[in-house]
Amino acid sequence: MVEPVLLQYLRREFAGRFGACRGFSAPGRVNIIGEHTDYNQGFVFPMAIDRRSFVVGASRPDRIVNVRSTNTSSGFSFDLDKPGAPRRGSWIDYVEGTAQAMLERGFAISGAELLISSAIPIGGGLSSSAALEISVAFALARLAGVVEPDRIALALCGQAAENGYVGARVGIMDQFCAALAQAGSALLIDCRSLEHRAVPLEFGSRRLLICDTRVKHRLASSAYNQRREECEHGVQLIRARFPEVRSLRDVSWPQFERCTERLPDPILRRCRHVISENQRCLLTAEAVARGQLSEVGQLLSQSHRSLRDDYEVSCAELDAAVEAASAEPGVYGARMTGGGFGGCTITLLEESAIERVSAAIAQRFKRQFALDPEFFVSDACAGVQEHGPAAS
Repeated sequence: MVEPVLLQYLRREFAGRFGACRGFSAPGRVNIIGEHTDYNQGFVFPMAIDRRSFVVGASRPDRIVNVRSTNTSSGFSFDLDKPGAPRRGSWIDYVEGTAQAMLERGFAISGAELLISSAIPIGGGLSSSAALEISVAFALARLAGVVEPDRIALALCGQAAENGYVGARVGIMDQFCAALAQAGSALLIDCRSLEHRAVPLEFGSRRLLICDTRVKHRLASSAYNQRREECEHGVQLIRARFPEVRSLRDVSWPQFERCTERLPDPILRRCRHVISENQRCLLTAEAVARGQLSEVGQLLSQSHRSLRDDYEVSCAELDAAVEAASAEPGVYGARMTGGGFGGCTITLLEESAIERVSAAIAQRFKRQFALDPEFFVSDACAGVQEHGPAAS
């Protein structure tokens, strides 16, 4: 297999400073459906994409981790035994936060020299942060001699870094996909039990077109955390009538309808999105398994409307991309993907429609926003991995 060009570059850069190294990578992801359900202990259905975060490194005999990023042309050092202050507002939080979470979970990691770079658009809703966390976590574990790190534990360490060091109250989906994704399949994940199964994506002549609107978002922003607080408030109000409810995942549609008078706006709409999105997620996985892609497309479109109107995490650019795509022949459905407030859309469409749909979205953006979106198509890829020794 031909080694990725970016990884080859990192190996050369590292060798010039430190000598021999090992290479690792973890993928970004698109979530086919199941948005803002993970932190509500619900269901999600992501797939890994072929844009990855790369790490090359070598172990050190002490407890110091030196890290440098080619994306930012910056670096920093930290002592594993002397944790730094969290929430510094930079990529440092993701790396050191992950290392500290690993120590708390019993991983016997040690010092390392690391050089990192990412081919995933930063802030594009493709989970660049989780890919960074999981690639670093896997590298630290393997460099410390762990032959096969517990991938679920690595995912939980990445989530802990986001929650504690970064300050974003994210769920487990992104890190879980980066750690456990399988080539050719999406993962149906139960975010409460962490049970999961791979669902083969046998799309035939259909593909998923990813549109990066180039509008950046920040998952650590107050809007994202506010949605989580609104969901928690909704659970408290519903639990007053149904004490067995632990999260919105537990609320059936009949129960929700019996509680509508208890739920003020916008709490009612936030709950309605999550409860209906969990249903859509399970239905989508079933439809994919049956090859019913027209049904899948309808569910994607329903999901976008719910995210736009009830959860209010879309934006003008995301809506325009979905509208432009949905108006074209050969399109089954489209939706925003990721946390929202910018980022990416996905469109399920015939392969023959890719160029036409891309052009329609680009023309809409040029006319309405003076922006140039980026388009790409990706197969479902494998999760975090170590790459073999560089070719001599």
